[in-house]
Order: sequence, then structure tokens, then C-alpha cells
Amino acid sequence: MKAGVFLYPWDVVGDPDAAARIADLGVRQVTLASAYHSTRALTPRHPAHRVVTAEHAAVLYPPDPDRWAGRALAPYRQSWTPGDDPYGEAAEALAAAGLEVHSWVVLAHSSRLGAEHPDTSVVNAYGDRYPWAPCIARPAVRDYLVDLAAEAAARPGAHGTELESCGWYGFAHLHAHDKVAGVGLGDAAQYLMSLCFCAVCREGYGEEGVDPEALSASVRRALEPAWSGGGSPESGRDGIAKLLGPEQANATLAWRGRVARTVQEAAVAAVRAATPPGFQVLLHADPVPYRTGANVGVEPDHVLAAADGVVLPCTGSDAVREAVLGPFAGRGGVRAANFGVVTGMGGSPRTLERDAAHAASLGADQLRLYHAGLASGPDLEAVAAALSRLG
Repeated sequence: MKAGVFLYPWDVVGDPDAAARIADLGVRQVTLASAYHSTRALTPRHPAHRVVTAEHAAVLYPPDPDRWAGRALAPYRQSWTPGDDPYGEAAEALAAAGLEVHSWVVLAHSSRLGAEHPDTSVVNAYGDRYPWAPCIARPAVRDYLVDLAAEAAARPGAHGTELESCGWYGFAHLHAHDKVAGVGLGDAAQYLMSLCFCAVCREGYGEEGVDPEALSASVRRALEPAWSGGGSPESGRDGIAKLLGPEQANATLAWRGRVARTVQEAAVAAVRAATPPGFQVLLHADPVPYRTGANVGVEPDHVLAAADGVVLPCTGSDAVREAVLGPFAGRGGVRAANFGVVTGMGGSPRTLERDAAHAASLGADQLRLYHAGLASGPDLEAVAAALSRLG
């Protein structure tokens, strides 16, 4: 089973031993960030630093000035890793070590974009803006994301790309100093808190036959028990229908599903137009269509008709893997099982051999391991041992 790891350019740039160390794990592929959101990351083995603070979402290569000239929405350049093209420098070193490099492109997730262009953000039923979550229904946002996908994916020497957040982002963010866990919001309430009520989405709900003002009031009314201390544990599509009523629930699901499919199709098509035949395009995905975040909700038949496959979150119990891999069984395409291998971040590298075998029995044909740059030495040793036995 082909295995790959995620990596940041700053894990490699300035560390002459990094590429060989990654190759020695027994992986064949590196998924290397070319466009990424803000983060604070440890670099436990780098000879020059221990912490990198990526202050805002940015591209890690020099963007094409002709593509972005005169446009209000354009990618931001990074300043925290030396050099004009840290992605290119890292990719060259990894390829020289015999590793196949794929680009890693984060799309609908940028707090700086929302801060500088507030009209691009998701607006919830209370009127609060989510600056980290650009509304993908807005034409200017969609055009920006599609062009970003094409440019950030088609980096020199890349054999493929993995598109993260290629769809709706929502309430859940893992924001710096997040303080939103005081009220228990179940899966359905999270969906309600992720619904957008910008002008474009209001019009879209109207196209689906519901009044946007009435829908907004229904969302606020449905969430009131949570704010009053009763919680909101409902989950699944039935839970959404219970909170909103079937008509309003179906309208939101139809509108958001239509928008997400359009964005995914356009992004994949743009990448294909910018890359040679055989360039692999995968989406980080969740088979529950209304889910938001890094692993966007998709419809399995649709996403596999558009892209070459999916990367699915498989860290956790057997039930977690069955839930995410099951809907893709027998449908073809790449099904890469993504496992966290950083113990301190909830990963389980010491059960990787067993967990990967279980994923394979459910139809996974590749592995992705998050994250070789963040993992401790013992975690990487456990990964190398597991991969040597998996073959």
C-alpha cells in the first residue's frame, strides 16, 4: 500500500538531513504544503529553529503576478521561511531523495482574507461573520479559490495535488485561543451555526423555496435551548430536520450541496487544465455531505466523477473508519486513509499497522500520515516500524 506523509516546506528548508530522514521512514510520497492557513508549528529536529509561526494564510511559492494583477482577492505571500520559493526548494530536495512530491493546497480557510475583505465571509443567523471561512457561494470568492487551486497545485515537479477545504468551511475552526466549548453543540447544531446568511446565500435559499428571514429565525429558535443550558445533542440529517423542520432543512442542504459541487468541479477542472495528463487530483473529504471544515462534506459518486479520489480522516476507532470508508466501497478511485501519527495531537502511531490493515480491509488503497514534521522521534520510529511490516 502506497504511503505518504504531510510536510511543510519549513521542515525541509535549512535542514540538509530532512529529505533523507523522511525517505528512511519507508514512504514513497510527500504531500507538501504549497498554500496553507495560519499556524504555529514545532520543528523538533530542525538545526536552526524549533517553532515556526505562519502568521496568516499564504502561498509558499512566488505567485504569478499576471494572474493576480488588478484583482481584489489574491493570495498572500509568506515571510517566515527564507527564500523566494520555499515550496520549490523543499520539493527539489525531497525529489532528490527519491520521494514523489504532491502539492497540498488549502482553499476555503483564511482569516486574513476575511479580516481584510469582510464581505467575503460566512455570516451566521445572528449576523456574526466568520473571517476564517470565505463563503464559497460568492462569485468573487469562487473565482479566487478556483484560480488558487490551479496555481498552487501545478507546482514544478509535482506529480499530483491534494485539495483541502475545497468546499464549505463553518463554525468549527480550531482558532487560536478558541473558547467556544462551553456549550455542547451536537452535529446538527454545528450545521446550523455554519449556515451562511450573506446576500448570496439568502437569495439561494429563496431559490430553494424558503424565506431566508423565516429560516434565520428558525435557526435562532432551534439553537435557543443550547444557549439556555439544555445542550443540543441532535446529529445527522434527521437531527437537522428535527431542529429546522424538513422543508427548511432540505432547502439548506440542497443550496449548499449545489454550491459545493460547483466549486469542487470548477477547482478540479482548473487544476486539470493547468497540469499534464496523469496528474493526480485528490480531495480531502468526508462522506457526509453537510459536513464543513478541512475534510469537506461530499457526495461520493459526485466527487469520484470529478476527481481521482479522496483522502479520508481515519484516526480513531474501527467505527470511525467504517463510517468514512464504507460509503466509498466499490466505487473506484483512490481512497487514501489519513492517520494522525503525532501522539500529542491525538494520533496513534503505535497502532498504525493494525489500523492501516483495518482500513485496507474496508477498501483503502493508500495511506497518508499526518504529520512527519510535527511528530516526535519516537513517533517517527513507530511509523517506520509499522511501514516496514506493512510492506
